[in-house]
Amino acid sequence: MNKIKFLLLAVILFSSCATTRTLENKNFRITYLDDFVLEQGLEIDGTIVGGLSGIDFHENTYYLVVDNPSNPRIYKAQIPLINRSVDTVIISEVIRLDKEEAFFRKSTPDMEGIRFNSETGEIVISSEGSIQNGKDPSLFHISSEGEYLFHYEIPGYFKASGIQKPRNNGVFEGLAESTDKTGFWVAMELPLEKDGPKPKIFPTNSPVRITKFSKETKKAEKQFAYKLDGISKFPINWFAVNGVTEILEYADDKFLVLERAYSAGYGSKGNTVKIFEVDASNATNTLPMEDLSKSDFKPAEKRLVFNFKSVKNFLEEEIIDNIEGMSFGPVLPNGKQSLILVSDDNFSSFGHQITQFILLEIEFTN
Repeated sequence: MNKIKFLLLAVILFSSCATTRTLENKNFRITYLDDFVLEQGLEIDGTIVGGLSGIDFHENTYYLVVDNPSNPRIYKAQIPLINRSVDTVIISEVIRLDKEEAFFRKSTPDMEGIRFNSETGEIVISSEGSIQNGKDPSLFHISSEGEYLFHYEIPGYFKASGIQKPRNNGVFEGLAESTDKTGFWVAMELPLEKDGPKPKIFPTNSPVRITKFSKETKKAEKQFAYKLDGISKFPINWFAVNGVTEILEYADDKFLVLERAYSAGYGSKGNTVKIFEVDASNATNTLPMEDLSKSDFKPAEKRLVFNFKSVKNFLEEEIIDNIEGMSFGPVLPNGKQSLILVSDDNFSSFGHQITQFILLEIEFTN
């Protein structure tokens, strides 16, 4: 199954979506290597493996967070690579969280992003909460055994009761440790209602906030706005969405941002997934701005560096599923950096979906 599959993708400019902008003098080279589809219904320690919405790598172990508030948990896994391909995926352990913990009862652990803090051995989690039920999104730390440790203070406009009106299932999604190790960046999936509309098939001004939280103060310290692309496929049924699902900072104020769009009515072919190179070094600090639709600000610049549509025919099932997690993996034998992505199968509650791991190779050529 694990054929070595190489597809060299030159950096291209993509201009058909209204909000895509261009970065000058930057070069990325991303190579698709392999994918691996996990067995459906795999049971580990009394749990069904699925709903994997985030991934991180530390000392040959992968940490996979599950998007399941009723049974919050994290899996530890090994993903051995042989000849630049995925040999297998071995789920080795379950880390359970106590949903009866006071903080989780108050905020609801709808976990989306995960990073392992190598300095402390703690696990850092971003959670969407449950806006429709008055539960705030959150950023919190747990021990390696799953014990709640502490959380960060969030700005008022992110709160479920805030006048900015966060969208349900559209709040804290992507999570990255800052390259200077002083904090964590958290990306919203969708704009606050007052900041802008959800992306449409036609051009919209749809900025999401990406916020840096300080490890020292446990508060937000700065923020920038990132404009989402539009919907790529006209929905056959009524539902369509596009949002940020993951971020990685690779240099100061330089990011890889994963956008995932879904249009209903296409079955397993409804997803459009892209990776953007993002430069926030000249972006406005939007942290004090209550309403971006009424504010003058400069968003981060973005440039498309990888469109998963270009490798669809190389994938095991020839579909791009609901990819939500992204992490730098080990350095490959050729000295280049691996990038591992994982899809959230939603426990197949919306039809046929898969838990899909995708291996890429990334080369920073400048």
